[in-house]
Amino acid sequence: MLVSERIGQFFVESESGRDRLEYTEYGAGDAWVVLLHGQLMPRRMHQPLARALAAEGLHVVTLDLLGHGRSDRPADPLLYSMTAFGEQVVALLDHLGAPQAVVGGTSLGANVSLEVAVIAPERVRGLLIEMPVLDNALEAGILAFAPILFSARFLPFTINGVRRLTRPIPRGIVPFWAGIALDTLDQRADSMAAVVHGLFFGRIAPSSKQRRAIRAPALVVGHPSDPIHPAADAEMLADELPNATFVNARSILEWRLWPDRLNRAAVGFALGCWKTPRRSRRTAN
Repeated sequence: MLVSERIGQFFVESESGRDRLEYTEYGAGDAWVVLLHGQLMPRRMHQPLARALAAEGLHVVTLDLLGHGRSDRPADPLLYSMTAFGEQVVALLDHLGAPQAVVGGTSLGANVSLEVAVIAPERVRGLLIEMPVLDNALEAGILAFAPILFSARFLPFTINGVRRLTRPIPRGIVPFWAGIALDTLDQRADSMAAVVHGLFFGRIAPSSKQRRAIRAPALVVGHPSDPIHPAADAEMLADELPNATFVNARSILEWRLWPDRLNRAAVGFALGCWKTPRRSRRTAN
C-alpha cells in the first residue's frame, strides 16, 4: 500500500537563538505516531517502520532531533540534553496540532521517548521503546562514546575527513542500511563533539522512580548480545513500567533485516493504543 510522504520543518527557540528541525510525515489522520532515531543517526533509519505503520492507517512522523540528520547542528553542548530533546518532541506535537501520539524510538530515541512521558504525560498515548540505554549500559557507553568525543574535540580532522570521504557517495546506489551508515558518518567535528558532550555529561534517562510513574502503555523491545543496549536494561524497564509488554528480539539485526515479526508487533501495539487508552501487562516471545 502506497502512503503519502511529506517533509516539513519547524523552529525551536533557545537562549542562543532559533534552530530549525526537520521531519517527515507518512500517511494522514488523527492516530499519530512519532519515531525517534538513535544517537548520531538520521531520522531516515525509521523509514521502513514508518511506512509499515502508515500503511495500516496510522499518521507517522519521523523527526531529526537537534544536531542530527537534516536539522540544525549548533556546536554548543548546552543545547543538548534528554530534557531538551523531549521538549523538541512536544514542540513537534504542538506544531502538528497533535494532542497525543504514540512516541517511540531506538537507543537515544527510546530514552527521549521516556523523557517525553515524564515531562508531558498527557501527550503520550503509548511508548514504543527499542534498545533503551539505562543502568546496565554505563560502562559500554563510556567505552563507545569517550573515544568519539576525544576524536571530535582534539582530533577534528579525523571526523571531518571521514565526512569528506563519505558525503559524495550517492545514497541511491547503495543498500538502504549502508546509506544510513553513510549518513551517520556525515558529521562535523564541532557539532558532533557538542552532541556527545551534552549527552555524556547529562542525565541519560528519567530515574527509576519516574519511570515507575509512567502510566502509558508500552511495548519494550530488547536485544540479546548487545553490550551498549543490554537486554537487561529493556527487561528492567518492562518490569518498571506498569503497563508494559516485553518483546525479545532475536538479534540486533532482526528489525533491520528481517522486520516482519517486529513490525507486526509494533503495528498491533500502536493500533491498540488508539483503540483503547490502556493495555494490561503481558510478555511476548
